[in-house]
Amino acid sequence: MIGNVLFVCIGNICRSPMAEGLFARALPGRMVCSAGLHALVGEAADACAIDLMRQRGIDIGGHRAQQLASWMVREADLIVTMDGEQKRYIESTWVAAQGKVRRLREAAPARPASGSDIAGSTGGTRDTGIDIPDPYRQGRPAFVHACGLIEDGIDELVGWIAAREAASIAVPASSRESPARHALRP
Repeated sequence: MIGNVLFVCIGNICRSPMAEGLFARALPGRMVCSAGLHALVGEAADACAIDLMRQRGIDIGGHRAQQLASWMVREADLIVTMDGEQKRYIESTWVAAQGKVRRLREAAPARPASGSDIAGSTGGTRDTGIDIPDPYRQGRPAFVHACGLIEDGIDELVGWIAAREAASIAVPASSRESPARHALRP
């Protein structure tokens, strides 16, 4: 069972606290925390993040940013990053992370850009639907966009965890065979 989930972003005041709050509501009873690769240690979650979560009935007002530490990586069953660069950094920095790091939107299908990104730029870039852009100091529309991507990602993650856990508790056909078949013969 995936019982200890760690969400990671850069500063630990925008994306990962929102993901932590949404995940805790979606799968209560699991240990969940968040941290940053370059955390603004001790800072509260951004006011926009707090407000967006409050609108969803989630209180992250007591959140304080913390730096990602080796013990967190070791203890986590699953480490969830907001983008591919964070995933690669964690996997290359901590051997204990191997095999347990994934992007939040890992399962999202690739899709072409719709002409402009959240900041309004154009240029034919592709929005893979996997990386969640950092809304820090980008204004409320960027937070709303990131929050929507995080909500979709949490839904995908909950489905992925359920499927993975269901597969791990399925009884293989060989285990259902008659016990007499495996009895020792004199």
